[in-house]
Amino acid sequence: MDDKAMIGILKELVAAFNAHDLDRIMSFFSRDCILEMPRGPDCWGTRFVGFDAVREGLRGRFAGIPNVHYGADTHLAAGDVGVSRWTVTGTTTAGQPVEVHGCDFYEFREGKVIKKDSYWKIRER
Repeated sequence: MDDKAMIGILKELVAAFNAHDLDRIMSFFSRDCILEMPRGPDCWGTRFVGFDAVREGLRGRFAGIPNVHYGADTHLAAGDVGVSRWTVTGTTTAGQPVEVHGCDFYEFREGKVIKKDSYWKIRER
């Protein structure tokens, strides 16, 4: 896949995340995908392995921040790697506002995401 096509996919992924459309999001992922979330007990955060586990991990993101939105996004691609930078905003179910910068590192195989590794700047107040 060329870099321009990958950037198109990254933009479509952000649109799917902003629509909170899990089916559309998962259509970009391979069956053997991996998701690494920013928080968790290990140095990589929390890792979800396999299509169903990744889907549930992403469902948890939407459950924790029901109005999550990824804005001010920019995308880079080279070879089988893509990067999306964004500002995420929303409100947690506990009423806590969220506004942080972050990025996702994507690895692709045959046009499908095989790994999504997310990083957030954690804002302390």
